[in-house]
Amino acid sequence: MNAIHKPHSMFDVTDDVALITGASGAFGMVAARVLAGAGCKLVLVAGNQAALDEIAAECRELGADVTAINTRPHDEDTCESLVAQAVDAYGKLDILVVASGMNKVAPINEMEHETFKSVMDANVTQTWLLARAAAGQMKQHSYGKIVLVSSARGLLGHPAGYTAYCASKAATDGITKALGCELGPTGITVNAIAPTVFRSPLTAWMFEDSEEAKKVRDGFLTRVPKGRLGEPEDLAGPLLFLSSRASDFYTGHIMYADGGYTAG
Repeated sequence: MNAIHKPHSMFDVTDDVALITGASGAFGMVAARVLAGAGCKLVLVAGNQAALDEIAAECRELGADVTAINTRPHDEDTCESLVAQAVDAYGKLDILVVASGMNKVAPINEMEHETFKSVMDANVTQTWLLARAAAGQMKQHSYGKIVLVSSARGLLGHPAGYTAYCASKAATDGITKALGCELGPTGITVNAIAPTVFRSPLTAWMFEDSEEAKKVRDGFLTRVPKGRLGEPEDLAGPLLFLSSRASDFYTGHIMYADGGYTAG
């Protein structure tokens, strides 16, 4: 009843400990800024040292206690070590945000087998390893929030050489649902945020005023009921919800941050 009378308290993550991989990427930076501003203690992980230093400094300016680790979650030992380092630094782990991953685009007859495997490894295997490592710690406290990053492409295909990426995000959705069921009784929730096109360094060209960008953008927007592309702020609310006690009864869900793209 207290939460109903004081609804803001449900979203309070002050002093929660959050591990964010891919913290220098488009979604990872959003997660870092949101959780820093909300009062979390952060363990930020990224392979790009300069970009990691930049986002870590920004989060410290927001008042967050930040541990920055320059690596990628490329194997089992590293994933286990990242969780252990978070616990060593702050005594617990409340939130895991897996924002690391990759995409390589090519028609199927031009895509090397190794390329396909590299996308699946980065987006699926590493996600599974991180979730496994985090769950082992979270179970000890009967509480945890695991937030994975999927995509509208986990539900919908794409004609431009996305077989590896679409397959990897469909697998991410499967992990989310299966772990949501498996870990539900333990007090751990597992959910995914699935954006469509939103503003980032990789998509900045789609927001430009050039004829090429306008043509591509207008064609895409015919499928988006909200009539615009996504902004980083559109990911902030869902992330805070899924990272907080407000989502305690929500698990195994794919939350589409897509302006209605997948609804039509």
